[in-house]
Parts: sequence; structure tokens; C-alpha cells
Amino acid sequence: MTTSDPKKVFKQLVRKPVKLKKFMKHNLSKKRTTGIALRKCSLCGRNGAHIQKYGIGMCRQCFRLNAKSMGFKKYM
Repeated sequence: MTTSDPKKVFKQLVRKPVKLKKFMKHNLSKKRTTGIALRKCSLCGRNGAHIQKYGIGMCRQCFRLNAKSMGFKKYM
């Protein structure tokens, strides 16, 4: 019953509610309240390199692609 996605196991444990409850208690990921995994890029969904300033909410790669259309200028 090892799998990278714990939701796949639900199909196997539908008929065993006690084992399903125990599996959910120990194997599901917890709800994040702090840390890098809390915020995701609004365009691609990446966790890392997140720009939160000015309420942008994007990763740096998506920001670089869309900065000009948002009104930012590149200074040399």
C-alpha cells in the first residue's frame, strides 16, 4: 500500500473503514500554516522563489515573463 499519492489508496480501503481512518491519521499531509509550502505561484503553482511584495503572488520565473505587461521596467 505504499504510494506517492495517498488519495490513490482510498479506493483500496473503502471497504475497511477502520484501516482507512488510521491511514488518514498517519499518512496525509498536514495543513500548512507557515513555511515555504504555504504560498504558491498564481500562474504555475511553484512553491519556491515566491515574490509577495506589492501583492504580486508569483514565482520569480513567472514574474520575469510577465513583468513588462504588469508595468515594471528593467533598469540596467
